[in-house]
Amino acid sequence: MTDRSDSYTGDVSPGGDPDVRSLGCLTLTKVAVDPDMSNNCYLLHCGETDEVVLIDAAAEPERLLELIGDRSLTSIVTTHQHWDHHRGLAAVKAVHPAATVVAGEPDADPITEQTGVSVDRRVREGDKVAVGTCDLHVIPVAGHTPGSIVLLLDDPVASPTPHLFTGDSLFPGGPGRTTSPEDFTSIMDDLEAKVFDRLADETWFYPGHGNDSTLGAERPHLGEWRARGW
Repeated sequence: MTDRSDSYTGDVSPGGDPDVRSLGCLTLTKVAVDPDMSNNCYLLHCGETDEVVLIDAAAEPERLLELIGDRSLTSIVTTHQHWDHHRGLAAVKAVHPAATVVAGEPDADPITEQTGVSVDRRVREGDKVAVGTCDLHVIPVAGHTPGSIVLLLDDPVASPTPHLFTGDSLFPGGPGRTTSPEDFTSIMDDLEAKVFDRLADETWFYPGHGNDSTLGAERPHLGEWRARGW
């Protein structure tokens, strides 16, 4: 795998090479898995402690395990309960039994039921997930599922601008899919209050499928998303 951090685009596809980005003391690896669902999985490696956090063990666990290598996997975070985001969880946990399984409180029981893997940490607003010497801040965004979370890296040691891992809550072009007007209102309210109102345009975000974007690129369309209802 070649480190292409200077030319990172986030444009990856199942079966293709990962894309790698240097964030100060952290290295981000983005890889797409499963040709049918094309899920994104993210590994954050702290160069100071040699510890790794995996965001969404979606599928192809053998590939994820190869990327982790012999480093210490400290946490596996599942952004939400939908089946396509945790199919590799049991296999990765089996190889790294000391890794803490993390999920949003309202989605923890469904994830445990679907995977057979107990959620060790049921996180809420204000909780943090350590990545070596840095932290990911947990931000619940209810709507796509009741317990969906996004993860904020906002540490000047890692990067002068924030980085946000959004699962299926935010994509280029709109919020994640919802199944009722109440859920749509919830996801939009949370995205506006907790993400767009709080973070700068330069914030780069990494979704659960497809390409990345910035909050600045999406911000002008918030009213449009509200009006269309999806």
